[in-house]
Amino acid sequence: MSDALTYRAAGVDIDAGNAVVERIKPLVKRTFRPEVMGGLGGFGGLFDLSGRYKEPVLVSGTDGVGTKLKLAQILGRHDTIGIDLVGMCVNDVLVQGAEPLFFLDYFATGKLDVDTTVAVVGGIAKGCELAGCALIGGETAEMPDMYPPGEYDLAGFTVGAVEKSQMLTGEAIVAGDVILGVASSGPHSNGYSLVRRILERAGCTAENGGLDLDLGGVKLADALMAPTTIYVKAMLDLLKGATVHGMAHITGGGLKENIIRVVPEGLGIALDASAIVLPPVFDWLMREGNVAREEMWRTFNCGVGFTVILPRAAVSAATALLAIHGLSSSVIGEIVPAQGDERVAIG
Repeated sequence: MSDALTYRAAGVDIDAGNAVVERIKPLVKRTFRPEVMGGLGGFGGLFDLSGRYKEPVLVSGTDGVGTKLKLAQILGRHDTIGIDLVGMCVNDVLVQGAEPLFFLDYFATGKLDVDTTVAVVGGIAKGCELAGCALIGGETAEMPDMYPPGEYDLAGFTVGAVEKSQMLTGEAIVAGDVILGVASSGPHSNGYSLVRRILERAGCTAENGGLDLDLGGVKLADALMAPTTIYVKAMLDLLKGATVHGMAHITGGGLKENIIRVVPEGLGIALDASAIVLPPVFDWLMREGNVAREEMWRTFNCGVGFTVILPRAAVSAATALLAIHGLSSSVIGEIVPAQGDERVAIG
């Protein structure tokens, strides 16, 4: 029958989906760990935990990359946004001392473009390699009429594990502990709705070359698209020998709202504003957007992507070890007794 309908005619190209799977297989395989059972293509990913832990506690996390996706699509940069996706998830479970074991992704679009999809998944695989976790499965969904042409959405899911006796719960944090700020690569994947409004106000577009603005030797577009730093290997190494009382991943809510999440009731944090020097991209965003400093503190990481709470005596060894991993760090504040209901002070 000449008017017979097919799935392809309805907008879903199964052959394109199969082509994506074939091209990503070698990328995914590079992320596998010895505990992975089976390969890509099963209905569920299999991971063997036997023999690794005495009292394992599983720690799970899920996230996306927010409207940084819009900027990636405008610029046609699809190869690093997957690193952001992994970073946002694995850095979260790391906070409780967990080693990320495996990762799953969800990629959805209106019409599947094989090259774009492979580039995105390639970034996810790279992120998993940086985190030491296996890309154990995922879903690629082609959904006609759900997304405008050329747009897609991403979500990620990770599971980690930690020995029950070694979990970081924050209970060990005491007044006098210091807050070690570890450098970010840029805004990571937070605050991009504000970033895009600032770009609009400043008249910076890809078409007029505004995103090529030089910020101390780095183009604005490059500074904004720098992939999220994945802190996993460095922090797991740090936990092997250092006395660490708590950690915090600086995401939505910025420095003002994230660190306090791991600090016990009765204690607060005092951040030293002079110790937090805004990298050029944040300085530009603040000036061009006329963003108040307080708003910067609660929106962006302001150059500090991760924090470690530890005794002052442990700082020197910790900074030296992090430097070996290519991460710069410095003391940005301390734990203090809480002053009434206001537990966070920046001054």
